[in-house]
Amino acid sequence: MDERLVAKVMKAKAGNSKTAIKTWSRKCTIIPQMVGLNFGVHNGRDFVNVFVEENMVGHKLGEFSPTRKFIRHGGKMSKEAAAPGAAPAAAAKPAAKK
Repeated sequence: MDERLVAKVMKAKAGNSKTAIKTWSRKCTIIPQMVGLNFGVHNGRDFVNVFVEENMVGHKLGEFSPTRKFIRHGGKMSKEAAAPGAAPAAAAKPAAKK
């Protein structure tokens, strides 16, 4: 537990502050006193806003601030599916005659 972050949390709780508490401490465990506060968790590039709720207690702050941005998997099929106006593969096949 980061002692400086706990001090900031107690100060924010006492002052009813609505501003986000900026932190680089991704390994800090969320405690019950943090519930209802906004945090700006650094992901290596910028700060991601995290609003702490009751079900987050016991988890780490870094779990809610992803460090990688997923775009999509590549490949021929994904390009066809992503093309605007493309028909689904099942509809594009002609019906077989008996």
